[in-house]
Amino acid sequence: MSTIRAADVLARRLYLAGCRRAFGMPGGEVLTLIDALETAGIEFTLCHHENAAGFMAEGVYHVDNAPAILVATVGPGAMNGVNVVANAEQDRVPMIVLTGCVDPDEAQTYNHQVLDHRAVFAPITKATFTLTGGAAAIQADKAVRIATGGAGGRAGPVHIDVPISVADAKVPDMVVHHADIAPGAIGEDALATARGWLANAKRPIMLAGLDALRDGAGDAIRAFCEAHSVPLVTTYKGKGLLDERHPLALGGAGLSPLADRTLLPLFREADLIVLAGYDPIEMRPGWRGVWDPASQNVLDISHAPNLHGMHSSTLEVIAPVGTTLDAIRNGVTAGPVWDVAAKTRDALAKSFPVGDWGPDAIVAVCRDVCPQDTIATVDSGAHRILLSQMWKCPAPRTLLQSSGLCTMGCALPLAIGTKRAAPDRPVVGFMGDAGFLMVAGELASAATLGLPVVFVVFVDHSLALIELKQRQRQMKNTGVDFGPTDHAAVARAFGGNGVQVRDRVGLREAMTTALATDTFTLIACEIDRKAYDGRI
Repeated sequence: MSTIRAADVLARRLYLAGCRRAFGMPGGEVLTLIDALETAGIEFTLCHHENAAGFMAEGVYHVDNAPAILVATVGPGAMNGVNVVANAEQDRVPMIVLTGCVDPDEAQTYNHQVLDHRAVFAPITKATFTLTGGAAAIQADKAVRIATGGAGGRAGPVHIDVPISVADAKVPDMVVHHADIAPGAIGEDALATARGWLANAKRPIMLAGLDALRDGAGDAIRAFCEAHSVPLVTTYKGKGLLDERHPLALGGAGLSPLADRTLLPLFREADLIVLAGYDPIEMRPGWRGVWDPASQNVLDISHAPNLHGMHSSTLEVIAPVGTTLDAIRNGVTAGPVWDVAAKTRDALAKSFPVGDWGPDAIVAVCRDVCPQDTIATVDSGAHRILLSQMWKCPAPRTLLQSSGLCTMGCALPLAIGTKRAAPDRPVVGFMGDAGFLMVAGELASAATLGLPVVFVVFVDHSLALIELKQRQRQMKNTGVDFGPTDHAAVARAFGGNGVQVRDRVGLREAMTTALATDTFTLIACEIDRKAYDGRI
């Protein structure tokens, strides 16, 4: 049997898993890994910070549905990726984190940049390995299966530490590739119970989230809701599981008190609550213990048992979301149910009115100008709450954000990675001025890759959401304001287009032009301080 490098075994397994792109920053310790990835047919993209590289990789995942790949060198390179790896764990993103490390024998007498990568990543990953020559094929297969949830449970990041000598070690040319575990199905007794609840429900409602997104359960959700007139609420990550223009779609929830004021009473009044792949890691304390399984029928269809304590259920089913909903729906005759969707949609619209200029007008104008198939990304901050309520998603994965960890600075690299994987789709990244300044250097990546991404920056010279909370607690203004930056000039300095706008007309013109150009454009939208007061 011929032999190849252990790094090649790993790279080939990633290619078989559908991976075609990797992102990171090289160091001497990962040169063999990068060469192996390229040899296997996986493009490596040089980024300017490992944290941003991980979010670019996540953007690719949302398009290609293959594990994201982050490559980081020893020591500071690996440590720069900690935030995005923790984000992948909380947002259930299958990510393979490849780090180089000093050989164990060498580390006994040489300690420059040497630290225990596995100890750092263990709490924020599903598994961590040190690659060995003899078991490289087995370890690569385990990593992919664990990361994608093929071995059971939810998806997430897996870390592989690769010693320099192991990457180059010659091993047998083989690939171990086990079939994934067949997904479970709802049991007969549970199915009969759920069908009975549905048949007798007068006030049903559904809440869908991350597990439904991973299962591709959108069609099943639409069929279920339409057949029984069930209104649907989603988490922010679940937006678009049902086209949000649909009369039964009530939009996303979990972070806006204005939206919660309208939506929470529905769940308290419902006699049947269907939790369709609802993962409460995206939600805030206001969604803790909202319903009472003792007096309401609560059906929880999930990838993993409920150990979070955010809510309880009457019946918990660990099975794929789509096939389970289809099984329950089939054979159940629809009866009369409450008619609350139209009234609720109207109330939500009134909760988020659009003024002449401000963050709400920015979202409204951009949604109106951008094609329906636009993929939007959004940074964390007050603007994210507003955008998540107002940006209507026609399909899943068309508004990408950090919802579990809520990382600032993610929108720009997410947009770059998404556009790299979906060059024919319009991609627009929305971010606050503070978030933009965290990752401004990645504009160089957009320029180098020649990606015509549009970046929209909400410019109010403050950490708006934190400043608002500070005022609400009657504290003095401290550490939330910063000086002005010419954001448009920064974009031009990196080789893109930069535009500053202060009204609807200027924004409409800038966005229309940006969508038609062949390089990236940054639109700096100047808004008043305290522009979010009363709006989120």
